[in-house]
Amino acid sequence: MKKFLLLYLLSVVGGMKGMAQMSSFNQRIQNQTVQPYRNPLRDSLAAATEALAYHPDSIDLRLKKSSWNIQLEQWEYAKDDLDKVLYIDPTNIAGLFYRAFVNDKMMRYNFARLDYQNLLTLVPGNFEAQLGLALLNQKDKHYTEAYDQINMLIEANPDSAVAFAARAGMEKERNMLETAAYDYQRAYELDTMNIDYLTNLLDLNLLLRRKKESRECLEALMYKGVRPSALKEFGIRLKKIKK
Repeated sequence: MKKFLLLYLLSVVGGMKGMAQMSSFNQRIQNQTVQPYRNPLRDSLAAATEALAYHPDSIDLRLKKSSWNIQLEQWEYAKDDLDKVLYIDPTNIAGLFYRAFVNDKMMRYNFARLDYQNLLTLVPGNFEAQLGLALLNQKDKHYTEAYDQINMLIEANPDSAVAFAARAGMEKERNMLETAAYDYQRAYELDTMNIDYLTNLLDLNLLLRRKKESRECLEALMYKGVRPSALKEFGIRLKKIKK
């Protein structure tokens, strides 16, 4: 679940208002053809780095370069470029969003929080920034604040599968298993193509020893084409439920 949400936060940058210059990470990767012995991410990074040598003041190029640094988990390099972007343009929405994410990954939580707050000042009520801030507060053990924020986000966006899944992840971490199962069920109902939601729902139903619901989730995953070998552990856990 955490991995899915992080990928989601990365992918939304291209769709945020005022950031037409940025395409989503996922689309960029999908457009790549991986060649033997070559890393397309590193090739793209090298191209962006070379272009920057000729255009050192280009905000667009620095944002592109930092996006590849992030994909390669080169946090320090990404932060350096984002610092330069925001020095030139302190209100750059893409720069603030990227740097908030990078600061989070570097465990610079107070700096990440400040970037999200500045972003929300520029774009009040922005879904992605609110979600990022709530997840950050959860990670930083500001549990009450995080839960209040995600509840408000769901209240404002009752049809958001991502918001329900985010709250479910928080609840699961806090051992609130029944409410987490409800929220994953709701997330899956809103986005029935999402295997991650269904897998987490299966895990919670097994933890709650709900045999019928667990079997239904398992069958749904198989129907969606998940390999039986990937579901073997879940099947073993299901057989251990005596009901």
